[in-house]
Amino acid sequence: MQFFDIVLFALIAIFLILRLRGVLGSRDGHEGGYDDVFNRERDDPAREDENGNVIELPGARGPQIPEPVTAEEEALPEGALGDGVRAIRETDPAFGVGEFLDGARIAFEMILGAYAFGDKKTLKNLLSPDVFAGFEQAIDDREAAGHTLQETLVGIKSAEMVEAYLDGRDAFVTVKFVSEQISALMDGENEIIEGDPTKVVEATDFWTFSRSTKSRNPNWTLVGTGALE
Repeated sequence: MQFFDIVLFALIAIFLILRLRGVLGSRDGHEGGYDDVFNRERDDPAREDENGNVIELPGARGPQIPEPVTAEEEALPEGALGDGVRAIRETDPAFGVGEFLDGARIAFEMILGAYAFGDKKTLKNLLSPDVFAGFEQAIDDREAAGHTLQETLVGIKSAEMVEAYLDGRDAFVTVKFVSEQISALMDGENEIIEGDPTKVVEATDFWTFSRSTKSRNPNWTLVGTGALE
C-alpha cells in the first residue's frame, strides 16, 4: 500500500509540473525583458556609465515603442510652446512633458547640491562643457578665498516648461523653477559674507536642457541657466 501511495503522488507531481509548463512556459534565456520597477537604477546605463554626461530624464529613453499621447500632452497650448513640444515628439515619440519635468526637478536638486559641496565630478556629468566651465571657475574662486557655501533647497514650489523647440535634430527645453532656498556664503572665520543661513528665500531660475534626438544616448544636458532679477 505504501509503494502504491508513492507512485500515485509521483504521477500527480508530474501532472502538475506539465500543467504549470503549459501555463507559464519555460525560461530558455531568450525571453524578452521585463520592467522591474524596484531595480531600475541597477539596470540604468545612465547611472552605471561614469563617462555619461548627464542624468537621464524620464521620458527621454532610447529606442522604444512610442506610447500613446496622453490627455495632458493633447491639452498643450497652441502657441510656440505647444508647437515646439510637438516638433520634438515627431523625432522622439517617447518625449513626454510630465515625465520630463519630473526628471528636471531631480536634476535641479542634484546640481544645486553638487555646486554647494564643490562636487565637480557630479557637475561634469550633468552640465554642458560651457556651463561646467563657469561652475568650475566659481568653485575654484570660492575655495581659493577660503569661503564655503551653505546651500539648502527647502523645496521646489513649481517646475514649468516655458519653451521647447527643435534646432535641426537637437531638442531644447527651458524650465522655470520656483523654489525656496536657504543660502549663505561664509568666510574662513565662519562669518557671513552674503546671504542668511536662517532665512528662507524664494528663487526663480530658468534652466535650459538639450539633447540630440539622433543620439542613442537618452541623457539631457544642462546648457544654460538664468535667474529672475
